[in-house]
Amino acid sequence: MHGGYWRALNKSDFSWIAPELVRQGVSVAVVDYALAPANPIEGIVRQMLAAHAWLYRHADDLRIDRDRIVTSGHSAGGHLTAMMIAARWPQWGDDLPSSLIHGGLAISGLYDLDPVSKAPFLASLALTPERVEKLSPAYMSPGSGARLITAVGGEESGEFKRQTALIAERWPDNVVRDVPLPGLNHMTVCDGFAEPDSALFQAALELLRD
Repeated sequence: MHGGYWRALNKSDFSWIAPELVRQGVSVAVVDYALAPANPIEGIVRQMLAAHAWLYRHADDLRIDRDRIVTSGHSAGGHLTAMMIAARWPQWGDDLPSSLIHGGLAISGLYDLDPVSKAPFLASLALTPERVEKLSPAYMSPGSGARLITAVGGEESGEFKRQTALIAERWPDNVVRDVPLPGLNHMTVCDGFAEPDSALFQAALELLRD
């Protein structure tokens, strides 16, 4: 799930992650969502819930393993990754198990939206205190025991590092480790998804294989 503060980019910007994963035998779905502010973050979350439920329900047609759905995202997509783990899937559909998500890899995620609500350049998101509480994974309990691996670049801002430390503190039973990515910033932190020997790529395989 792509980043862009919920307001920019689309799935084509991240299609490059697929080829190397496919060569490793991984089925890859790069999903899209309608952008904020026209589509509020609540709507984006619902679209991602629908996308994951669709993959689960069509697993046989797609010839994928519905018991090993691992989700991932960068920045705002990292927020959505955590929201998928926080989801109460049986409430979304009677046919959906609480363990629909097998694991998650959240890269430079945003888990506490209070600082986001105070950023002038993101004022169009109109994040009120009530919406911040409803949309912040750090304020929620996980919906299952899905394992979550986080990653943040060594050259990223202190706030992204704080956010990563916060979700580990709040979700100790889910966050198994953080992937150190020295020398990388917010724009380069995803590059390892195309490099089989990278720590990021190996983290993704770890979640799929376990």
